[in-house]
Amino acid sequence: MKNIVILISGGGSNMLAIVKASKRENWAANYQAQVAAVISNKTNAKGLALAAQQGIATASLDHKAFASREAFDTALAQRIDSYATPGQPQLVLLAGFMRILTPGFVNHYAGRLVNIHPSLLPAFPGLHTHQRAIDAGCKLAGATVHLVTPELDHGPILAQAVVPILPNDSAETLAARVLSQEHLIYPQAVASLLQVQ
Repeated sequence: MKNIVILISGGGSNMLAIVKASKRENWAANYQAQVAAVISNKTNAKGLALAAQQGIATASLDHKAFASREAFDTALAQRIDSYATPGQPQLVLLAGFMRILTPGFVNHYAGRLVNIHPSLLPAFPGLHTHQRAIDAGCKLAGATVHLVTPELDHGPILAQAVVPILPNDSAETLAARVLSQEHLIYPQAVASLLQVQ
């Protein structure tokens, strides 16, 4: 069984979309894959409770308890790998995980580390993507699922969804429309990746 570990920092809506898709589409039978655990760098992340309600193992690892980014990433990788099935590939999905990961961590999961970003990459990497798109006068915005590489928000693109930017949009209204598309394309991209693993 290929185990999937999802990393979150907050509400976990993308995580929940993936978990529900994995059950609805029977990933266990169709891809020999399952969501094995959800891990957060914040002990009070609301998404942990949502994952537990779905019967998924949860853990938290407070990044503030570590002396360096490298020390946290080493401990995080050990925790993730504790859910691995020997001899099977393992996916690590970033779903609102608000930490920049070290090159060592990224390389450890090369080709198996996936992120969703709320812009049409390569446009607007980093934070505040919705306001930046509005301020730039863009007519379209969206979300991108991509493989993670050491360069922030620049890995190979797996899927994208496009939404219009409406004349009266605020960052919040645009974010809500983009998020609804994220919930569709992230599970689809993960399923496609599982098919070729």
